[in-house]
Amino acid sequence: MEKSNNVTVFIVLGLSKDKNIEILCFVLFLFCYLAIWVGNLLIMTAITCSRLVEQPMYFFLNYLSLSDLCYTSTVTPKLITDLLAERKTISYSSCMTQPFILHFLGGIEIFVLTGMAYDRYAAVCRPLHYTVTMSRQRCNAIILACCTGGFMHSASQFLLTIFLPFCGPNEVDRYFCNVYPLLKLACSNIYIVGLLVVANSGLIALVTFVVLLMSYFFILHSNRAYSMESRSKALSTCSSHITVVVLFFAPALFIYIRPATTFPEDKMFALFYTIIAPMFNPLIFMLRNVEMKDALRKIWCHHMLPEGKLFIPWFRETMTVKETPSHHLLDSLLREKSGQTGRIFSLCFWVSTLVLHQQIERCSYSYSRPSDSH
Repeated sequence: MEKSNNVTVFIVLGLSKDKNIEILCFVLFLFCYLAIWVGNLLIMTAITCSRLVEQPMYFFLNYLSLSDLCYTSTVTPKLITDLLAERKTISYSSCMTQPFILHFLGGIEIFVLTGMAYDRYAAVCRPLHYTVTMSRQRCNAIILACCTGGFMHSASQFLLTIFLPFCGPNEVDRYFCNVYPLLKLACSNIYIVGLLVVANSGLIALVTFVVLLMSYFFILHSNRAYSMESRSKALSTCSSHITVVVLFFAPALFIYIRPATTFPEDKMFALFYTIIAPMFNPLIFMLRNVEMKDALRKIWCHHMLPEGKLFIPWFRETMTVKETPSHHLLDSLLREKSGQTGRIFSLCFWVSTLVLHQQIERCSYSYSRPSDSH
């Protein structure tokens, strides 16, 4: 079949035609995108700037955050700018490139999640061989395999779409270019191509999802022989991983496991694995992870507070909550100057002093720990 294209530009229909809704979505998704950047950068900073990078689980988490950040950056900036644009267009070459990058990074994320499940399996089910099984060389090999698998998956998707003929219309019923909306616009029989897309994307997602759930089931089942503390820690870690897996795979399976058809609900489900999941992943991995919180606090104490350890004794001498002449002088001036307003400012001063004092005490505790000397 000879390929013939009359389309050089695609029109992206976006999420809504209502301008007020688009402005609201602009504010919402701009906030989400900033939260994605902040959250994933915090995770990568906490891991790479501490000794957590030596642990395989955090080694994989670092790459998961990086792939999340790149994955959502493939779609979200274009979505945000289009929400304020009168005419939402994308060139043919960009429309072909976008799904390639999206599936490449998405494939990497799927396989990294599989690597994290394998790491937890080795840690819980084979603890005596864990250091040998999950050596740094093995971890690097797993990451390389993830990138290779993501590239092979994306390249096959790209080859299925790049040779499709587009004669018109050119309206993509999404907020980004993806395989199924493009198949709908192709002016040829796409039955075989649709089956190949389902076999490629849908089958990979389904098999990986089942393997991940079975892995965590075996992990939790094997964990019954350990102490209550070990079981609680393993359950906390695995529950975070399972939440991320379900949040990413459930909407992806809804879209890719069926034949090559599109529904209006696909836009909402696509938001989950392109924006919502990358935004919640940092929260899920950090909120219940004490090691991540400790790492971030140490980085804050080392780099944000001036002069590190030298600042702590100075603060204790000059800003302690004990009664000192400097406190009495400032407090009396605030009270004398403006009466009730002065009392309010005085109260704010004391509260801020207490908060800062508590933060410095935490930093002092972090500095006094033996691990900080490394």
